[in-house]
Amino acid sequence: MSVKTFATEDIRNIAVTGHSDTGKTSLVSAVLFNSGAVNRLLKVDDENTITDFDEDEHDRKITISTAVAYAEHNGCKINLIDTPGYGIYTTDALQGLRVADTALILVSAVAGVEVQTDKMWKAAASFDLPVVFSVNSMDRDRASFSRTIKNLHKRYGREVTPLQIPIGAESAFSGVVNLISGKAYTWPNDESGKMTAIDVPPEMADEVATAREALMEMVAEQDEALMDAYLEEGELNEATLIEGLKKAITTRSLYPVFALSAGKNIGIQPLMDALVNLTPAPDWRPVSAVVNGEKQELAISGDEKLSAYVFKTISDPFSGRISLIRVFSGGVVSDTTVTNSTSGSTERLGALSIIQGKTMEHVSELAPGDIGAVPKLKDSNTCDSLCEAKMNIKVPAVPIPEAAISFALEAKSKADEDKLATALRRIQDEDPTIKIGRDPQTKEMLISGTGQLHVEVVVGKLKKRYNVDVVLHQPKVPYRETITKSIDVTTRHKKQTGGSGQFAQCSITMEPNHGHGYEFVDKIFGGSISQTYRPAVDKGIQEAAERGVLAGFPMVDFKIT
Repeated sequence: MSVKTFATEDIRNIAVTGHSDTGKTSLVSAVLFNSGAVNRLLKVDDENTITDFDEDEHDRKITISTAVAYAEHNGCKINLIDTPGYGIYTTDALQGLRVADTALILVSAVAGVEVQTDKMWKAAASFDLPVVFSVNSMDRDRASFSRTIKNLHKRYGREVTPLQIPIGAESAFSGVVNLISGKAYTWPNDESGKMTAIDVPPEMADEVATAREALMEMVAEQDEALMDAYLEEGELNEATLIEGLKKAITTRSLYPVFALSAGKNIGIQPLMDALVNLTPAPDWRPVSAVVNGEKQELAISGDEKLSAYVFKTISDPFSGRISLIRVFSGGVVSDTTVTNSTSGSTERLGALSIIQGKTMEHVSELAPGDIGAVPKLKDSNTCDSLCEAKMNIKVPAVPIPEAAISFALEAKSKADEDKLATALRRIQDEDPTIKIGRDPQTKEMLISGTGQLHVEVVVGKLKKRYNVDVVLHQPKVPYRETITKSIDVTTRHKKQTGGSGQFAQCSITMEPNHGHGYEFVDKIFGGSISQTYRPAVDKGIQEAAERGVLAGFPMVDFKIT
């Protein structure tokens, strides 16, 4: 069944990011529930959330892989990119930011700014993305909105601007005052999400007035015309304030802050309103691309040539490969032939879908700026660029980091060994930060990743998805030999078997060459020794070095003259 498609101006691509355990997946679930995309509030602890659908995510209660869901709100489609919060999965989070137009960074009202908060802030800056902060878990013990705001101000400057003041704290948290409109809203403590408008509590009136005035001043300072209006009228009306805020947020001049409890479903609708009204649509800026070898800026428009980016690959044992793509310039329709400008291959985009977790909903087209899925691309991997057929358009890709840790990997049985290579290849399709190789000296198969948990999760997938049992152990140390001082060596070769016989003399100087590998320097001048003999000396030395001298390990870092 085909579903509704959205124009570019009605799309919002939001990367939900932040430190681990700040409630990113819970927030996505709450937005989906309040938009009507699901009929109940799904919970991480119940293992039924839309974006944490992997078995390992259920077992560990963490997000392991970036996932996408969408909500419809006030005529807009909000693409929610739920990213991992653990540092070992930073590359996956960066892929989510790469295809987003706004970074929604969650901060714990208890813990404040943490390590991954900072990483995602810097990553958003590197992508030049607008940032929205959500102070989550306002219902928890020791939660403090004011303390968290001070923490954010200290780390990221006074441009971090609260748009709300919470009503109540910790278990008494029940609502927010909207500083844009001056109106107050509360929610019951039953997770229903039913929002009720109330008068601003009298005891908060002075605090609200002061905070609202400070907000107007911050917005007015970003624009000369707004400052003139503010000085003339003494305030900014709501429409003008919203217009000024959107411009300031889009240009990264201000970073708004919201207060909420995703778990209790309190404060979600005002955030959804802000994502629609205050954050930019995909066409807010062009995409930088390399077109036929030249740098160009392409508008996010259907009038441009197609450019798209594969930011995630799902390798399903039953459905096969599914590529998640962000369309940048141009639009795409089903059954279109495109060029993979990274590999140079030609691909057929068959059935297009929009994404609701692990569910794919078929659409006839994807508008410029939208996010969708394409099944069964033969030669396209994560980080690849897709473009108009017979063109060469590449958009910048997220760099894949070097591995931080390695283990030796061994199949438990011959049956497991037969299936291992295929299973590992499919896992690498999903996660290019996993490296597989074989040590040429020890002959061990090595699996490398960004951390021990990263590798252990892969081992779990091998068993659960592909029924392959393996064991991990510390890799053998591939020892090397070298020399510590220079030495001169002369060798004579004599062989008499009748006739003229054979005689040769070879003199070499061998010296340390630490950090520079093997080097062969020929200092023979003239034709006293034929040029045809000299490569044989070089080859013989290299063969002897492979066998080693002391303990049979390869010899490295030496120079021969």
